[in-house]
Amino acid sequence: MPNLEVEYLGLKLSNPVVVSSSGLTSTVDKIRSLENSGAGAVVMKSLFEEQINYDAGSLILDHDYPEAEDYIKNYTKSHSVENYLNTIEEAKKTVSIPVIASINCVSSSDCIEFSKRIEEAGADALELNVYFLPVDKLIPASEYEKVYFDIVRRVSRIINIPISVKLGNQFTNIIGLIERLYAHGAKGVVLFNRFYEPDIDIESMKLTSAGVFSSGSELSHVLRWVALVSDHVRRIDISASTGVHSWEGVVKQLLAGANTVQVCSLLYKNGIKEIASLVGGLEDWMTRKNFGSIDEFRGKMSYKNIPDPSAWERSQFMKYFSSVH
Repeated sequence: MPNLEVEYLGLKLSNPVVVSSSGLTSTVDKIRSLENSGAGAVVMKSLFEEQINYDAGSLILDHDYPEAEDYIKNYTKSHSVENYLNTIEEAKKTVSIPVIASINCVSSSDCIEFSKRIEEAGADALELNVYFLPVDKLIPASEYEKVYFDIVRRVSRIINIPISVKLGNQFTNIIGLIERLYAHGAKGVVLFNRFYEPDIDIESMKLTSAGVFSSGSELSHVLRWVALVSDHVRRIDISASTGVHSWEGVVKQLLAGANTVQVCSLLYKNGIKEIASLVGGLEDWMTRKNFGSIDEFRGKMSYKNIPDPSAWERSQFMKYFSSVH
């Protein structure tokens, strides 16, 4: 029987299938069910800095007493954070798989406060989910990137548990960005985040949400960058996220160089029983290929390990479809 154990962020996982931050990981009972279904680790549902501050602001608007503002703001923040910390503490008492906390942050100030308390609650690692739309045309891209570096640098200075950063895919130089995140203290990256996208209902003329779940067709984009980053920034761990809807997708991401894969939409669509299918499919494939461990094949198809590395860089169809009219 092949050994499916992997290391991610310095943590030992029984297999590389990680359930990503979502409602699936929001309670201790759900986390226990995921462990029983075969998950190698879980990333807890994010603590949303922006939502906490919004809720506090909304409550303040409902009160006429200015002197109550600080109390309301602090109570709302404290209540939200305490609930999150309690979930971490109970989860760590209940399950044996790594429990990775997650903060969805837009600034460094609250992230720092939350991070320290998350470490004290017993989380095995912290995933920083940083994103904001760069909508100010007067601010250069480099200034937006500095926000990421500032958050990672300041958080890594005050906590000892490993930090990963969940990134979007719309940066100008993803490899350069990840190299600098590593330099500032990140031990891993998650490629890639899948954000809320708006849509328009043309009958009601209202703004709605586009589809929230990923599809298997989104795997290829992530695959390319996993293969490139795993060789260009060799010191950082990679968790491949978005588009993993089958055990074949798990195998592909590991071959490209990922340390782990994160799944979410598949489980929402088909149930957490799919975890066993992913793990079992990976195990069967390794048996057929005579691989005794994941280390024997991880990265075997990465950028530098294939005969023509430029195949991962190719972005035009011309070579393949130039004869089609």
